[in-house]
Amino acid sequence: MESRIYIWLNRRFPQNYILKYPLRGFLILVLFTFLFALIYQPLRSHGTGNLTYGETMAIYSVVAALGATLCIWLLKVFRYFSGIEEWTLFKELVAIFLVVLGMGVSIYLFAFVIEPAAPRWNLATFWNSVKSAFLVGILPFSFFTIIHLNQLPGRKSSLYGSPTETSKPETTEEQIEIESKLKKEKLAFYPSQFLYAEADGNYVVFYLQDEKEIRKKIIRNSIGQIEEQLANQPRFFRTHRSFIVHLDKVFQKQGNASGYRLKFHGVKDEIPVSRQNTARFDEVWKSPNE
Repeated sequence: MESRIYIWLNRRFPQNYILKYPLRGFLILVLFTFLFALIYQPLRSHGTGNLTYGETMAIYSVVAALGATLCIWLLKVFRYFSGIEEWTLFKELVAIFLVVLGMGVSIYLFAFVIEPAAPRWNLATFWNSVKSAFLVGILPFSFFTIIHLNQLPGRKSSLYGSPTETSKPETTEEQIEIESKLKKEKLAFYPSQFLYAEADGNYVVFYLQDEKEIRKKIIRNSIGQIEEQLANQPRFFRTHRSFIVHLDKVFQKQGNASGYRLKFHGVKDEIPVSRQNTARFDEVWKSPNE
């Protein structure tokens, strides 16, 4: 169960829309927070000084959204959060937590400016600001994350099923057997069934195609050791530190010398080709349209 949770949290995941587009996210957060405050009046919110309740909430909404946008930009400075290609659900959850926390801190600090003079340097007041931010701010982030969860490719496929032999294709092929670091774990498939393999922490996820169905099989191993086991397959190519693809299954590439994005039939995700591998990829891959 622990390994399943680890795999689930560390699988590749589309980045949250608000995190990916901070300026658009700013507008979304301002609008959502303001409307939510007007309709539900959370935590007995009230107007401040000469400002009406609506004016006060509008200002707080802008401040909270600015705090979130600033946090998003700061996160992108760190390498861990800067790579969309290697974005995972775990990174998504951590980033959202930090950004919403930043919203709470912004609300807390701005209250010193807009609210009447009062003793605010205390944990209770800080906690109240953070709690308000999480109660409201977590909702728009959750909306986009849930959409991506529902749109993940192959959700109906067996992600955590025990590795077994795949059905034999009609053509005669020599079966490939993949060894795992776990003694009792093994994966067998035919070359024509292989689409690509993706490193996922201490595991490698194989994407295999049986007729029109795409299945995922997970093996505990490193992508480097998997590459060694597939060395006798001339049409299997390491495009990236995290990916091995079947060249004959690639139907389209996009990009330039700085890097490609590969497309497979039936797969929503695009597979990267790193800059240092583009020249070699061009030598060994031929477009189906050529």
